[in-house]
Amino acid sequence: MKNRTSAIFGSAIFFLAAPCIVAGALPWLILDHYRLPFSTALPFVAIGCILIVVAVAGLLHSFARFALEGLGTPAPVAPTEKLVVGGIYRHVRNPMYVAVLSIIAGQALLFASWAVVLYGVVMGIAMASFVHFYEEPTLARRYGAEYETYRRAVPGWLPRLTPWHGV
Repeated sequence: MKNRTSAIFGSAIFFLAAPCIVAGALPWLILDHYRLPFSTALPFVAIGCILIVVAVAGLLHSFARFALEGLGTPAPVAPTEKLVVGGIYRHVRNPMYVAVLSIIAGQALLFASWAVVLYGVVMGIAMASFVHFYEEPTLARRYGAEYETYRRAVPGWLPRLTPWHGV
């Protein structure tokens, strides 16, 4: 990516192609186009809604960081020019995956769907495998010591409470 406009456009396209499919279209199909009845347990409905809203906000923030801070996209074919470590990335290394899995979990709670829980588990395994076998080695090669310092300080999946202020 050479400029901010192409980074924003590329990130928007990838947003539609990846998380909107994984956290939107596929659960929508599993849940029979959201025609399944809502959970009758109010706490599950409330927690599900909160998870979805907070996760969507985090996902949008993460995509914006890639385009504006990193001058690239989350897509492997158009990576960032700089390592993205600002904003939500000061708390967790994989906020996009955490957000997508949280959206799926929120839908599972909202619709009381074990099928969506199973789907979320499968997606979680796929995402963790992709991070372990592709993303982390690629980032280590691309950003070297900068990434290793970041990786040691910021957890991959469970956010730290205080923001990291390194690099």
